[in-house]
Amino acid sequence: MRLPIFIFSFATMFCTQFALASSERSIVKIINFMEQADWVEPWNSSKIQQGNGTGFVIEGNRIMTNAHVVSWSKQLVVYRYQDPKPYFAQIEFVGNDCDLAVLKVKDASFFKGLRPLQIGQLPKVRSTVTTYGYPVGGQQISYTKGVISRIEEQRYILPDNRHLLAIQTDAAINPGNSGGPVIQDDRVVGVSFQGISNLENAGFFIPPNVIKHFLKDIEDGTYHGFPGAGLRGLKLNNPAFRKALGLSNNSIGCRVDFISAHFPKTRELIKENDVILEVSGYKVGSDGTILYQGNQVLFSVLLKNLQHGERIDLKVWRDGNVLDIKLPLFFNSKDRNTGNQYTIPPYIIVGGLVFTEFSKNYIEAAYNNGKRFSWANHTEAIYALYYSDRQDDEVAARTIPIVLSKILKHPTNIDFGVGIHSVLSEVNGQPIHSMQDLKTALEREGDTFHRFRFRSGREEALNRFDAQAANAELLEQYNIPSAQKLELSND
Repeated sequence: MRLPIFIFSFATMFCTQFALASSERSIVKIINFMEQADWVEPWNSSKIQQGNGTGFVIEGNRIMTNAHVVSWSKQLVVYRYQDPKPYFAQIEFVGNDCDLAVLKVKDASFFKGLRPLQIGQLPKVRSTVTTYGYPVGGQQISYTKGVISRIEEQRYILPDNRHLLAIQTDAAINPGNSGGPVIQDDRVVGVSFQGISNLENAGFFIPPNVIKHFLKDIEDGTYHGFPGAGLRGLKLNNPAFRKALGLSNNSIGCRVDFISAHFPKTRELIKENDVILEVSGYKVGSDGTILYQGNQVLFSVLLKNLQHGERIDLKVWRDGNVLDIKLPLFFNSKDRNTGNQYTIPPYIIVGGLVFTEFSKNYIEAAYNNGKRFSWANHTEAIYALYYSDRQDDEVAARTIPIVLSKILKHPTNIDFGVGIHSVLSEVNGQPIHSMQDLKTALEREGDTFHRFRFRSGREEALNRFDAQAANAELLEQYNIPSAQKLELSND
């Protein structure tokens, strides 16, 4: 009686091992030759560096990997499993907000005999998964089994200002593993992408719903990004406050205490002190969480399941009434300077004065260059950068601070009395809210001088014609290709 059970068990084991072996052949090694931007001298870049990562074949003769594996790429080389032949690849789509990318290989023969891996469902906590990749320190593929320990929203390190659902496992995810598939029952249930330095035996991977959202987003040929509502919900546990709002003390509903100016439609439909009771049919706890596929997560997970421009159903308590609201969701690009960017920053040079956008990357570059950045001297600029969405004024809400990043010394500016890291407020009498504003102000017909006013209150001037002549000399002297570059670029 035991023989059939043994045969069935052996057959199951054989099929499982065959599936694993078949999956291995669809996992590729990626070499990225990259050149990163210089945020203080935007016409410059770092020396060519090499980074390693992993990817895997998906439908349509494409490779999926992490965005950070291919960021700043000048040349991408991919290798098949146990094949030393290099193939050249290029980025087809990249989503820095979710740390995912899709590559195309120029030589179609690369995909011959390779089975595209299928994307599975969200795995269960305490279930076992296998991570695949090409970690640094070896040439062959490596795989590690681990147990899923929790599923919740995490800060994605690549953009730094985005939180999406992530899965934690005790399987090792080392440098080089990034972009590799996490497999369960012969299906991809995640993409390895990051660890946390102070956590031992812990790595994180991107779950299937994030992967599928990315793939659906790019179906129309454009990547928009993960949308949001621009609101913040706070815990509403205080019985007195709940009673003041006319709510029973049943631990249902969190309070809206902030709505971003970057989301005017949300400001129109939602009010501060509204209480969110339900999102897409899920009851929202007083701590802002829902029970999602057996996991207690923030209700914002549901918003990020939808695409840019789609609407989500809310039940909201306001002034003693329950309101049904269909809230449109949008990707927010206006906060890009508060996170990590992967495009060459814009700049304008006038008379040796170099102006660029004030950003998180700029501040970090200023520190790394040994030029101590004084936060105390730039509180208004810091506020404009990180808290512009709290402004009621529409112009203030869209402001991107413009900073004097460098002074290329020349007789024209030798006595210019304002130092680097100073943030502009006006040029030639025109308020400056963007690089385009600066360009327009400098091109305006006026008197003999360019007049600069900074947020510190300091004022300075350059002779317009001397500055133009100085630019020509400085571009040649410093081998700068152009006096300005305004369009954001990956090139």
